Amino acid sequence: MSIWLIERFIKFGDRPALVHGTESYSYAQIAEKIEHYTKQCSETGIQAGDVVTLETDYSLHALAALFALFELKTIVVPVTTTATPEIEMRRVESRAQWQLKISNTEIEISRYKCPQVPHQLVRQLTREQHPGLILFSSGSSGGAPKAMIHNAQRLLAPFEQKRTRRHRILIFLLFDHIGGLNTLFNGLASGALIVIPAARNAISVAAAIEKHKVNLLPASPTFLNLLLISGSHLQFDFSSLRFISYGTEPMPESLLLRLKKALPATNFIQTFGTSETGISQTVSRSTTSTQIKIEDPNTQYKIKEGELWLRSKSQILGYLNHTMSRFTSDGWFKTGDMVQQTDDGFLTIMGRREDMINVGGEKVSPSEIESTLLKMPEIADCLVYGQKNALTGQNVAAEVVPAANCDHELNTLKRKIKKHCRTMLSAYKVPARITFPDRTTFSYRFKKNRISQPGSQKEEP
Repeated sequence: MSIWLIERFIKFGDRPALVHGTESYSYAQIAEKIEHYTKQCSETGIQAGDVVTLETDYSLHALAALFALFELKTIVVPVTTTATPEIEMRRVESRAQWQLKISNTEIEISRYKCPQVPHQLVRQLTREQHPGLILFSSGSSGGAPKAMIHNAQRLLAPFEQKRTRRHRILIFLLFDHIGGLNTLFNGLASGALIVIPAARNAISVAAAIEKHKVNLLPASPTFLNLLLISGSHLQFDFSSLRFISYGTEPMPESLLLRLKKALPATNFIQTFGTSETGISQTVSRSTTSTQIKIEDPNTQYKIKEGELWLRSKSQILGYLNHTMSRFTSDGWFKTGDMVQQTDDGFLTIMGRREDMINVGGEKVSPSEIESTLLKMPEIADCLVYGQKNALTGQNVAAEVVPAANCDHELNTLKRKIKKHCRTMLSAYKVPARITFPDRTTFSYRFKKNRISQPGSQKEEP
């Protein structure tokens, strides 16, 4: 399956491939470690078609173990240690037979006694002699996380055409996330240097950018705003940073303008994808625009009642623990993302269908309100969500984090926020409830977490 990729690692030879802490590794060293782990896993008894949880974070050993398991044509379930409360659930839902844990340079392989027979989709991959990849949704829409299975050979195929480049890419999105894996596969296939920060916080990421002269930072809008708030872009040298790609959640337009003002030499590129369909190739209208166009030979799209539907060559075979109700009989995936399209084909991602606020029948996009709030210099961060209301069903609520230099009393700031919103928004969009927490609520994936808000109410997707 990944023979072409391993052959490419060998071809790249002594070219720097990975920096982790004080250690750096070449592509040849990755290839050697893959060969070592392939032999070790095989001798332990792991064989084609087995489901194996890979419980670790980014490291030389994690990367080598992942590709070794692909070589053995197993079904890999990557589980970052950040998701510790979910580890047992993921073992059970994936019907795992083996656990592979890595700490430092030690690899521990053990049997996991799964009482269930392999899922039919796992059996299908085994018959086809293809490796698989099982990813889990975040469960942010209020339901249990969905276990989805990819044909890993098909998922990796588009990267074979990547041109060799000498980028330095900081890998921020998680090891068990489609965006993180996309960055990893893209970087390794093109011969880039992958930089793993010491921690997933603003200071550690900024320090890694300066030290290793990073060219590309993929991150979420939530994290990029935290980077701004921390001021770390002023403490460290970002002159090497040519590109920031962002995705996983809508980018408030006013936040993008703040980012561009703070980092004028950096180009901002919006990406788009789903765990079900993979990451699509997109083109941004400009570095200061949140409009994108999907231009991917492997992906088709259409819009139905404002919702984006995708059909891709790399989409999942199915779910292990959920119905295929979001897929049509002819293969279209209903993403749940609401969009607006311009006459020349550019899309604006408005947000998740289930995050839309229904105020007396009028639909309100939280990202629109957040963008309006972030136009105020007195506001550093904000989170907008729907709150139950006996008369209108829902109204708009906002968490607001004042800027460090804001000297208004909170009641004064609240009045100023409402006045600002009334001049820019329809009355039903103005936040009816404003609170001032120390920080907004976000998940371990650095995405705004609207589901956990008090009084929030979700509609069925």
